[in-house]
Amino acid sequence: MKKTNRVLDGNGCSIVMRMVVISILFLCLLPIIGNSQEQQKKADRTKHFYFSWGYNGDRYTRTDIHIVQPSFNNDYTFSNIKAQDHKGWDEQFFEKPITVPQYNYRIGWWFNEEKNLGFEINFDHTKFIVTQGQEAHMTGTLNGKSVDTTINFSTPGFSYFLNNGANFFCLNIVKRLKLVENKKGSLRLDLLGKAGAGPVVPHVQDILFGESNHPHFQIGGWDAGIEAGIKFTFFKYVYLEYTNKLDYARYSGLRVYFGTANQAFGTYEMVLDLGINFRLGKRG
Repeated sequence: MKKTNRVLDGNGCSIVMRMVVISILFLCLLPIIGNSQEQQKKADRTKHFYFSWGYNGDRYTRTDIHIVQPSFNNDYTFSNIKAQDHKGWDEQFFEKPITVPQYNYRIGWWFNEEKNLGFEINFDHTKFIVTQGQEAHMTGTLNGKSVDTTINFSTPGFSYFLNNGANFFCLNIVKRLKLVENKKGSLRLDLLGKAGAGPVVPHVQDILFGESNHPHFQIGGWDAGIEAGIKFTFFKYVYLEYTNKLDYARYSGLRVYFGTANQAFGTYEMVLDLGINFRLGKRG
């Protein structure tokens, strides 16, 4: 076989009397308003940030993988491909570096405390592995000839991994809703909602028709996601966050052996993070 692939009313006196009453109330409230504004200015000097680290588990929709290799006159598609994750944290976790399992981190800033709105850089290291042993339907052109057949994905002839990451980046807007908080403010439970989009940075590794590519990282498309969950804060500064996320990723131009691969799939993700709240700037 030749070298192949990889691949968002009143009238009159009543009006006058109302205006007088309002004016008197306003004059009485001026000192309070002025003091409140001054306190707000002081509070604004402090910016509230957070950082978290955790791990995830994933489920993927089926996908079509389209491969083009002009040098070999190859243009074919593997249809309805099934893939799985590789958690890693369920396998001798304490014996591996923390970045080996499927991990995630979030770095965020509450830019509007009154409305509970924040901005977040959201990264998920998810592993996408085409399930071994499945019969894949292949159609298109192979070596210049029409092909319509099935291929068994099994090592050593066929494999397709984003094993060092399908790697979703999202720039998220975050909305927080307080559910309950104790008097001291040391314990708090919130609902969270997030939405955003960003680039994907996959690590492509595959073997097709016995030919393997050179495993590599690349910016390979984009993704968009929505996320919802709960956040439990204790001792004011430490928190535990559990969310469920739906993500859609579209990959294009993934470098394979003398060619490129395109594909798209959806992901259902469960994320558990441990984080810390911190402040920067002068406090009032």
